Amino acid sequence: MTKEADQQVRPANQRGAARLAAVQALYQMDVGGTGVLEVVAEYEAHRLGQELDGDTYLKADASWFRSIVAGVVRDQVKIDPLVRSALQEDWPLSRLDSTLRAILRAGTFELIERKDVPVAVIVTEYVEIARAFFADDEPKVVNAVLDRIAKQIRGDTKK
Repeated sequence: MTKEADQQVRPANQRGAARLAAVQALYQMDVGGTGVLEVVAEYEAHRLGQELDGDTYLKADASWFRSIVAGVVRDQVKIDPLVRSALQEDWPLSRLDSTLRAILRAGTFELIERKDVPVAVIVTEYVEIARAFFADDEPKVVNAVLDRIAKQIRGDTKK
């Protein structure tokens, strides 16, 4: 791969890594009650692009990571009702797996805040993250829920 092509690929990969790390951080905050400042500091110091317990974390766009984690926490009162309304009526948000909830919150945040990123990119990235954690129907749930939210927020989801 040429140096020029390598530079074109890297930002997207770093954003993808940032999204995955953000989902993991949101999960950690949800399950462990960790605060946003503490979890962001831990990820930036020990996980993003680092080796931890034999696992090497991908180099991630740290500002993208911070933006998602802090944004989800800041806007949770706006995000959760959107996610809830996009779920089937008999499926409350509190009943979702913590990882799935983190994926949906992060994806919804990006749909609201990152109008510069196409809907298809956001939905595809979070479906891929769901596939990394789940083998059953969860990736389909992520796809359907984020698609419904995108239509509600952005109208024509081709943008």
